[in-house]
Amino acid sequence: MIDAVICGAFGRMGNTISRLISESDDIRVVGGVDVRAGTISGAPVVASAEIGDLLAKTKPDVVIDFTIASAVVANVKAAAAAGSALVVGTTGISPEQRAEMDRAIMGHVPAVISTNYSIGVNIFWELLKAAAPLLKDYDVEVIEAHHRYKKDAPSGTAKTILQILDNGLGERKKCYGREGMTDRKDEIGVHVIRGGDIVGDHSVLFSGNYETITLSHHAYDRSVFAKGALQAVRWIIEKEPGTYAMADVLGLVR
Repeated sequence: MIDAVICGAFGRMGNTISRLISESDDIRVVGGVDVRAGTISGAPVVASAEIGDLLAKTKPDVVIDFTIASAVVANVKAAAAAGSALVVGTTGISPEQRAEMDRAIMGHVPAVISTNYSIGVNIFWELLKAAAPLLKDYDVEVIEAHHRYKKDAPSGTAKTILQILDNGLGERKKCYGREGMTDRKDEIGVHVIRGGDIVGDHSVLFSGNYETITLSHHAYDRSVFAKGALQAVRWIIEKEPGTYAMADVLGLVR
């Protein structure tokens, strides 16, 4: 049995992960962390400042973090200090925060860190890696949409898409929305939509004269992210210390 602590226990992803764990027979929730105390799946949830005490008492095999950028670094440090493996899906992390997380992880615990745990999105990224070098002469636009409560923009998934495009096309200027009189040059247009309860939509348009190729992924339920996160939980146990991607979990790394 894999014992897990969920950081962001009362959030949308925390609740979905907890529900799927309750339906599994090989993982159990032994605790949670959030901005307030309570319970989830019968396990205690403590305020963020109490994470060290919770990990010392529960000794989880893995800490799952779907919180916010301002909280994730402290959670990663606490988990690494406790010797717990990590599965991190928090987005909006700055390069400085990521470097601090990596320093806490390296040589101490294994961690899967990904901007998206959907299996479909990770395959979508692989398709983009193959397509981008073949479409260097096309105009490129990236469009992403999420629910009205998502704070970071563009999404972590969109930022990963932009990195893949830079790797395949060569680095290009990013144009975040357009207004007024603008000339289309060699930039990548990036467009962000926030509204309602959109779970997550991402599209990349490659447009040439008389034709457009569109690669896209649409998520209709958060369970696709939670299922991928639990696959990562099962995979990361007993791995060597270091940081891994969801591509490692899915065997997509070549």
